Amino acid sequence: MLSDYISPGNRVELKANGRTWLNDDERSKKIYNSKISDILSEDKIEILMPMDKGKLILLPVDAEYSLCFYGNKGLFQCYSKISDRYRSNNIYMLVLDLTSNISRLQRREYYRFSCALELKSRLFTEDEVNAVKYNWSYMLGQNKPMQRSVVVDISGGGLRFVANFKYEEGSTIYCSYHLPDNPSKEYQMVSQVLMVRELESRPGLFEHRIKYTVIDETSREDIIHYIFEEERKIRKKQT
Repeated sequence: MLSDYISPGNRVELKANGRTWLNDDERSKKIYNSKISDILSEDKIEILMPMDKGKLILLPVDAEYSLCFYGNKGLFQCYSKISDRYRSNNIYMLVLDLTSNISRLQRREYYRFSCALELKSRLFTEDEVNAVKYNWSYMLGQNKPMQRSVVVDISGGGLRFVANFKYEEGSTIYCSYHLPDNPSKEYQMVSQVLMVRELESRPGLFEHRIKYTVIDETSREDIIHYIFEEERKIRKKQT
């Protein structure tokens, strides 16, 4: 049954599946956050109309979206089509027809969790990257100057941080941070810088998005476990 996987109150992410908007429409690139309001049947759910930066996003009827549910037993995904939208008690709602079976999402590492952690990082040379691939302890033995910045969201596959300096897109960096639930362990990884942009509201500060290219799999699982536990705590407080 659908209720075995998801429940009212669970968080859900919506992303246009490619057939809804033109390629240059910004809405096709957005991931919208919402919550399940009700399970209407085995193939129909009701969710809150998503908001972005405090503004209601009126998604159109017949638009098609891929869904990612933060369920009670992990992450799940399926495809959907908006069949109705309406306002109830001054709250805007969407009705979604589920157009595929719900399945467990295997690529858990790509789902981000907002946080505020200190990050230490420095540029990595190609020789250092190759050395780490064959000898992980090489990284641990280094004691070079590190720059400090603030992580604003993490996942098992990468993170986003804000700094008063910037790396070049495409560059390789070494970085490390601690998780609040295990402050004695330092999580270390080699990463590639995917995107850098200056914050419009804070000139002189630069947002970086990076993906891990070399990471110990135990560390990756620790990070994913931390994210799920924090999400569970948030859901518990909300209920």
